[in-house]
Amino acid sequence: MLLTFYEEGVECGFPSPARDYTEGSIDLNEELIHHPNSTFVVRARGQSMIDAGISTGDLIIVDRSLKPQNGSVVIAVLDGELSVKTLNINNKKISLLSANKNCSDVHVSEEMDFMIWGVCTYVVHNLKNIK
Repeated sequence: MLLTFYEEGVECGFPSPARDYTEGSIDLNEELIHHPNSTFVVRARGQSMIDAGISTGDLIIVDRSLKPQNGSVVIAVLDGELSVKTLNINNKKISLLSANKNCSDVHVSEEMDFMIWGVCTYVVHNLKNIK
């Protein structure tokens, strides 16, 4: 599905009246999903990633084809539970970091059943959820 797209960026300050606005179209699938066969969408729940801009109800686009790196926001499976966290690898030790000072980080031990499901690439949220 193509949507109307104004190629000129929108000012977050005072607009310039001299600018010329070009209208075209954009396909959000093409823009946001680079590897369709390995991409899925999940809905966020909880407050542990609010300082990363992820809140309850947000849609998270996840790409399983991307290699997780230190600092990537990932969907992890930890002891059978899905979680969105920031991956931290330090001296071969893995931690899953929260982006909320009121939530604990998770330090992954060898006894835990742990797997990274994919790398989060985009978050879509309703502006009325922004505080």
